[in-house]
Amino acid sequence: MDSVLLNIQQLNSCYGVIQVLHQVNVSVQQGEIVTLIGANGAGKSTLLMTVCGDPKATAGKVYFAGQDITALPTHEIIHAGIAHVPEGRRIFARMTVLENLAMGCLQPQHHKTQLAQVFDLFPRLAERQEQLGGTLSGGEQQMLAIARALMSRPRLLLLDEPSLGLAPLMVKQIFQVIEYINKQGISIFLVEQNACHALRLAHRAYVMVNGRIHLSGTGQALSQNPDIQRAYLGL
Repeated sequence: MDSVLLNIQQLNSCYGVIQVLHQVNVSVQQGEIVTLIGANGAGKSTLLMTVCGDPKATAGKVYFAGQDITALPTHEIIHAGIAHVPEGRRIFARMTVLENLAMGCLQPQHHKTQLAQVFDLFPRLAERQEQLGGTLSGGEQQMLAIARALMSRPRLLLLDEPSLGLAPLMVKQIFQVIEYINKQGISIFLVEQNACHALRLAHRAYVMVNGRIHLSGTGQALSQNPDIQRAYLGL
């Protein structure tokens, strides 16, 4: 983990006239899991979406693998090697599992290889490959959303609230999958309300308050911070 893959510098972002992000500085090293925690409405999802080009940054820079991607359109950012799993999964409910996965594949020559890999990671999706996405359980839909992102063969995976609304057993499985994906060489930037799981998994972490980075450190250090324990861990 000796090279910076994602480097966010002094980033501002707005929705209309309302500024959401204020001079945000965040980095993700190659091979890291970095988590971002904070209260609802803090700006966490907006940060991930701004990295992907929608909304556009109003100031500051986003560098990916040394390239300035701040002004690039979203499709070029995805082709550069970033995949985004949005909050709420946003799968195509009226399309089959196979069709959803095909939508994530950027290079047709790699389709079969990637499909085999995601079915190996998520055997349940292989069993339901002809099933409509909207008929899957919440956990299965989250698996599908992650699998669809992996079809693009990303170097960096942006995950927004992957445990949201899932049963505890499925939450545990999703975090095991995240750890496995990272061990395959994919860097991960994780936004997560379940701070206990996220900090335990993360190499490093940031805390966002009202669109600003309030604290940063290793996952272990922040999990032992009394302020973090009171605000996010229920201790």
